Amino acid sequence: MEFRDKQAIYIQIADYFGNNILKDIWKADEKVPSVRQLAVELEVNPNTVMRTYNHLQENNIIYNKRGIGFFVSPEAKKILTEDLKKQFIEVELPELYRKMKLMGITNDDLVEMLSKINA
Repeated sequence: MEFRDKQAIYIQIADYFGNNILKDIWKADEKVPSVRQLAVELEVNPNTVMRTYNHLQENNIIYNKRGIGFFVSPEAKKILTEDLKKQFIEVELPELYRKMKLMGITNDDLVEMLSKINA
């Protein structure tokens, strides 16, 4: 995994986690890699992974079974989907419309483009 400079590494790892859950690589109530396993796999400090796991626990994406490990929470996929929709609506969609306006692309043009993509 290559990390970007503009965002904290633990957040980027949390995004990686979210993508794996949304793609059904990791399913509800399934055990996820241990802190050490993931740290080795991603070539990061175990403290960074632990910070990610704490962040994910606070957001109800994973839960800890003491002595056993971390697991995907049953509501993780729903929470992640809602967060992605919110991000899209509040950040990405306004930026898309700003760019469309600059390029002279109308809503009708967009609908036509989308219909061709979905054909």
